[in-house]
Amino acid sequence: MDDVAFVYILSSSFKHLYIGVTSELEIRVKGHKSGRYPGSFTDRYRIDQLVYFERYGDIRLAIAREKQLKRWSRIKKIRLIVSLNPDWRDLSEDWGKPVVYKEPHG
Repeated sequence: MDDVAFVYILSSSFKHLYIGVTSELEIRVKGHKSGRYPGSFTDRYRIDQLVYFERYGDIRLAIAREKQLKRWSRIKKIRLIVSLNPDWRDLSEDWGKPVVYKEPHG
């Protein structure tokens, strides 16, 4: 299998965490943000900020990683997020916005 897959972690403003796996990260995150999954854990706790993700070339590896992360303690998950995203910035906040090119200074 050569499909791209993602393991992702979403957070709420109160730092409730959700770990998932998908082959379409942008569509899945937009779904969480728009309330596409009414009554779900992410909907009930307003978990819609993408704070971490990993990309895989094989969905089976992504599923295995998702299962591994779900078994981790909360503190270990938080350390993973903070190691790459110390400000807990929503990594999807700029999706769909125009990219501004700046000329390099030389």
